[in-house]
Amino acid sequence: MRLLWFIIEGFQRPSELQRKIPGASSRVLNVQLKELENHELVEKIIYPVVPPKVEYFLTEFGKSLIPVIGAIGQWGDEHDQRLRTLIEKNIQP
Repeated sequence: MRLLWFIIEGFQRPSELQRKIPGASSRVLNVQLKELENHELVEKIIYPVVPPKVEYFLTEFGKSLIPVIGAIGQWGDEHDQRLRTLIEKNIQP
């Protein structure tokens, strides 16, 4: 979901996404991007330059998730303190 949220901002290169999600390895990031592409939520453009340049963007289908992602984010913001307390107690919500 975080990947989709960052791609909402517009065309994103894998290195830009890596900077925004530093805890994710490049391998995990690439696997997730490929999965999103397979599910037709994002598309990839490969530019014929050296070194190769790749960018990802949301498809129309992917854009239909924006309200859902926004609602989940709002829910998280509204329940942030409770979620932090649960995490501190090592209880998974």
